[in-house]
Amino acid sequence: MARKTYYDTETVFEQPSEELLQSGARETARRARARGQVLEPVVVRGRIIAHSWWGRAWCENLERYADYESRLERGKRYLRTGAVVDLKILPGKVTAKVQGRRKNPYKVEIRISPVNEERLDRIMEMCGSRIGDLDRLLKGDFPEEFKGSFLGEEGLFPTPREIAFGCSCPDWALMCKHVAAVLYGIAVRFDEDPLLFFRLRGIDVDRFVTVTLQNSAEQMLANADVDSPRILRFDGWEGLFGIL
Repeated sequence: MARKTYYDTETVFEQPSEELLQSGARETARRARARGQVLEPVVVRGRIIAHSWWGRAWCENLERYADYESRLERGKRYLRTGAVVDLKILPGKVTAKVQGRRKNPYKVEIRISPVNEERLDRIMEMCGSRIGDLDRLLKGDFPEEFKGSFLGEEGLFPTPREIAFGCSCPDWALMCKHVAAVLYGIAVRFDEDPLLFFRLRGIDVDRFVTVTLQNSAEQMLANADVDSPRILRFDGWEGLFGIL
């Protein structure tokens, strides 16, 4: 697999037509079936790549840090065309195959460092009083201020220094269009199953939710004796409820 560098970014490769990419993808799928191989292609329905909060947030994070806007646009084109013929998400790693002009698809590998334990503990403590269950978490249905924290420099989404990638194509740019297509393809996978985000980042989602709830309980207990204007004060409870 080619090692990507910052050099030779001026080289321009002629872009294959959508028809060529799609016919190549179909042929790749046919050969895989004949060999008994299981491919997991990425299918984008419509022009919008990601619909869920996790998928959109992944794209937003990617576009904020990327230096090669033209590469990202080409990557979107490849993805929408159906050129990402296989994409598998593993703990800390994504492996994929992207159809190009050649007969065999290019192999892409993306490695993402696990979330630092200190950072994860800080996020779980912060979320303790506001994220109550797994369903809300996976739907992205939690306070707006937490969404910003998830996406920040010290959040759950990876920074550039936490991402490394390689592609077997002859393009020596740091981020080739095949890598860009796979990065966007990850967002589609998150639409299908948000739990894959936690798998990719090396986070035990059950522990994340459990610790978050524990932090919430601890915060409530710590404030149990703190005076609050929301506490009702009334000495005649017996009379109020008809208790003699």
